[in-house]
Parts: sequence; structure tokens; C-alpha cells
Amino acid sequence: MKTTDAEVLFVPGYKGAGADHWQTRWESKLSAARMVAMGDWHKPVFEEWKENLIAEVAKCKKPVLLIGHSIGSQVIVRAAAEFSKPIAGAMLVAPPDVENQDIRPKHLLTFGPASREPLTFPSITVASRNDPFCSIEKAEEMAASWGSLFMDAGECGHINHESGQGPWPEGLMVFSKFISKLEV
Repeated sequence: MKTTDAEVLFVPGYKGAGADHWQTRWESKLSAARMVAMGDWHKPVFEEWKENLIAEVAKCKKPVLLIGHSIGSQVIVRAAAEFSKPIAGAMLVAPPDVENQDIRPKHLLTFGPASREPLTFPSITVASRNDPFCSIEKAEEMAASWGSLFMDAGECGHINHESGQGPWPEGLMVFSKFISKLEV
């Protein structure tokens, strides 16, 4: 599959994806891509974010590729059973441990508990060894329950601009290889 065979939806996390975030940079390079307006970026409400994602998927005319970051990944996984259109695949980057009572800000706990249901579409989960929002072990456990391929990204923090990832070319290579194996 190529990105032109699908509609690529970016699902940002808490505080959205600013100009220097890899999701924004990738979106500008992919003609078939757009950022999903999830709702209030600074005080996210799970149900609102889930409904906005479901509605955006419903508008798609081609198979859908989802690229989630942080709680955006958790929204994808928890909304998966409710999508009305086929999902060709999903890349889930730095999913936070939304069951960890020490997570800050506390309202991120409303995005839990993490789903343990297997996804009905191919996925890859990419996690960092030093993500302050999730241990590598917890990320690997979640990926296994989702039936997701798992990639250890090394020490990349929360895999965002603040952790030095900027355009994150390594992630783009992972995404390219992942979708090359998907069926149209």
C-alpha cells in the first residue's frame, strides 16, 4: 500500500501537535493526510475525542491509515470497534499508561483503562525506553494485547519535539515499511 491509496488521519495527543511536532511535519509532506481536530487540546475529554475520531473516519472515502501519538493512540484503540469504515492499519506511537495513578495531568486517567481487546486491523506500536508517561514493559504488554507489532525505539523520551525528535525520520521509515506490507 502507498499513502495515496488511503486517507491518512493523524490523531495527536495532549496539547495537540505543534508546528515542530513530527505529526505536523509528516502531514505537510503527505498529500492524503490530515490532522483530526479532537477537541480541547489542554483539557481533553475522552468521549468527545472518541466521537470526533469516529466521525472523521466515517467521512473517509478510501481505506484509512491512522497515526496516533500519546493519548491519540489510546483513543484509536478504544474506538476501534466503533469505526464504520475499514481501517487499513494504525501506527500507535508512545501510548501512555492511562492506568498509572501517578500520570500527570490527572485528567489523562479518563482515557483509561487501556483496552485489552485485539485490534481487527494491522498495527504497529512504537515506544521509548525512557518515556515519562509509560514504561517500555507496559507499552509492550499493551501492544501484545492489541495484537500489534512492537518496536522498541530506544531512548527517545515521549517521541515528540520536546524530547528532541522533531521530524523523526526513523519513525517515517518505520511507517513506510509498515504500510508497504499492507494490502490495498
